[in-house]
Amino acid sequence: MSTYTISNTKLNPNRVFILQKSELEKRFDPAYYYELRNNKFEFAYSSKTISRIVKSYSGGTPNKSNIAYWNGNICWASPKDMKDFYLSDTQDKITFAGVKNSSTKIAPIGSVLIVFRSGILQHTLPVSVTKVESSINQDLKVLVPSKGLLPEYLAIFLKTFEKRILPRIVKHSTTVQSINQEDFNRLSIPIPKIEIQKIIIGIYKTYLIQKKQNEAETEKLLASIDDYLLGELGIKLPELPENNLENRMFTVSLKEISGGRFDPKLYDNTTQAIRNAIEKANFDKPKLKELVTSSIAGDWGKDENENLADNFKRCLVIRATEFDNLYNLNLDNSRVKYRLINSGKLDRIDIQENDLLIEKSGGSPDQPVGRISILTNDILKTHQIGYSNFIHKIRVDNSKINSEYLFCFLKTVHNIKLTDAMQSQTNGIRNLIMSNYFNQIIPLPKIDKQKEIANHISEIRKQAQKLKNQTAEALKSASNEIEKILLN
Repeated sequence: MSTYTISNTKLNPNRVFILQKSELEKRFDPAYYYELRNNKFEFAYSSKTISRIVKSYSGGTPNKSNIAYWNGNICWASPKDMKDFYLSDTQDKITFAGVKNSSTKIAPIGSVLIVFRSGILQHTLPVSVTKVESSINQDLKVLVPSKGLLPEYLAIFLKTFEKRILPRIVKHSTTVQSINQEDFNRLSIPIPKIEIQKIIIGIYKTYLIQKKQNEAETEKLLASIDDYLLGELGIKLPELPENNLENRMFTVSLKEISGGRFDPKLYDNTTQAIRNAIEKANFDKPKLKELVTSSIAGDWGKDENENLADNFKRCLVIRATEFDNLYNLNLDNSRVKYRLINSGKLDRIDIQENDLLIEKSGGSPDQPVGRISILTNDILKTHQIGYSNFIHKIRVDNSKINSEYLFCFLKTVHNIKLTDAMQSQTNGIRNLIMSNYFNQIIPLPKIDKQKEIANHISEIRKQAQKLKNQTAEALKSASNEIEKILLN
């Protein structure tokens, strides 16, 4: 037998292995063979492959240009609906005509849905059990287990072992990840007696109950932030008028729009009412641009695998994807991107603690741009940070304004949708109009009051984060219990 030695000190010997040509099975994917070799399933019960115990079928999309097929009463599930273990509703609905005149299929109550094609398969295997009848699109599949295999147990098995399953079944392409049907069919599943399956379902449901309770409390806590901040500033938001033609009509003087752009959203009644409420705050109200000492766009850099000169540094490049709508930045995941940034550019952008990052491009119909984040010491001491060209960085004069207070205020500005009036949209991409953004007024209490507000909001977010951590621990505990039952 031949022996091999890893001589390159830059390689991790625990991640390097030798594979004989005869061992190749149709695909060449290092992650696939590493998983097969180092993390073999050894079940405590007899197992069967998916192909022997599960039937599956996919769906389709009715013609979106035919209004007769849409906005009906039949649920139509797509990957965006696969966020919870139980599927009880969908964002889109179709009509019976839409079902009849397309390749979509109806999944009955108690079916297992699985995402078969989506970028989310890089790190997560979305699985749901239907609580309602639902049609599905072509990116999903319905799994119909045979007798002796409970649907909820099948879904729990796939979720519990998703990190070990994903490398075995997902194929990667230049466009989007998808599940290889043959590899999926070869997956083995332990089949304990129904009584054991029910015990496992009970363990997982206990976790789901705690998750639901924690999420409700977290939502309540985070929802209180905007009311608290606005209350401390004496800002009372107007009640939104009924969305009819009369209320959508407004007048604006020529003087107000001279020298600028005319965008109805910028001057409509709702936007003006919110701005008037902020202007009534009994504090100094400078414009944001009067508080900014540094303002610079980001750089997407070069692919980290390129062979470049030594004047490039490997950075975690923050994109809009990393902006967490509830907290701050979410950098603790497998989706972050590392790029090579020119050292001179890094020196110019001069990233420091308490710098603010503004999302200026991207967005979607239900996600306006203008989200805000703050660079904390914890982030900077853990990563070499850069940020993309869709992000803009500002630094403010800390003798005038507390950075954390400004972060909280601008986050509220986005939450109350005032940022909607500061953006344009071209080719489906939303862009923040930076001149409008920098011209917005910022109510400015005394520094001590700013710090008090920022500290109070920080404590609320810490409480919410604690609940989120408790949910993660509950999942880990449930998964450990299930693994002890199913694995030798």
